[in-house]
Amino acid sequence: MERVAFRMKVFPGCYDEYQKRHDHIWPEMKKELLAHGYRSYSIYLDRETGCLFAYAEINDRKLADEMADTPINRQWWHFMKDVMETNGDESPKSVELSEVFHLE
Repeated sequence: MERVAFRMKVFPGCYDEYQKRHDHIWPEMKKELLAHGYRSYSIYLDRETGCLFAYAEINDRKLADEMADTPINRQWWHFMKDVMETNGDESPKSVELSEVFHLE
């Protein structure tokens, strides 16, 4: 199991919509995440800055990375592009974070 974390950003005024969409995440998206080795996945929003902190526990980095090329993931990116910063391919702009401490 590997722990990964990254930062993304929601547009001002879109915080509630971002929350709403995740409250109703598509069942197919959940199924695909699990199939790609995601054991746990959490996203936190800092409402003062619009920054998102995402944390996931994955079984296999290569398998998890393959999630990006699935049709359901591409559809999700398209669905989310109007509420958050994205790249040209509609993927969320994200910065991977380095773990500096972990307590078991």
